[in-house]
Amino acid sequence: MSRVARQWLHPEESSNVFKRILVVCVGNVCRSPTAEYLLRHHLSAGGASIESAGLGALVDKPMDATALQVLGEHGVDGSAHRARQLTSGMLRDADLVLAMEREHVNRMSRMAPEASGKIMLLDRWVQGRDVADPYRQSREAFEHVYDVIAEAVGTWLPYLSSQRC
Repeated sequence: MSRVARQWLHPEESSNVFKRILVVCVGNVCRSPTAEYLLRHHLSAGGASIESAGLGALVDKPMDATALQVLGEHGVDGSAHRARQLTSGMLRDADLVLAMEREHVNRMSRMAPEASGKIMLLDRWVQGRDVADPYRQSREAFEHVYDVIAEAVGTWLPYLSSQRC
């Protein structure tokens, strides 16, 4: 059995195979930075590099104010975030790419076919659902999306750390 297959089937035996994790959405101001900073918060001692980018990024923009506020209310500071445009090089360099929607997975797989095996939905281990984009919606939409992202991030933690989180 390959090391990657063992990683998925037996996360308790993992040894931090994923050193470079990339989280992707569209604008890189709501969903992907929320997941990025939650993963950083939980994996801070693991030595992994966790970043985010957007398929159509609002380059250099900070996190959306509502997303930042909701994240902060959960004890995580995302104020340093600045949106970045996704490149095929980022996809190739990452060990794992987590996408918010199936269509994002498809677009990234076309962008860098050689990376397609490491591009997965953030919600893979919950319901395999798309994480809706709350951009320019109500605070309730941001709170709902935060809850979905936090649940999905929680299910990835055993696969991303050599210790149970």
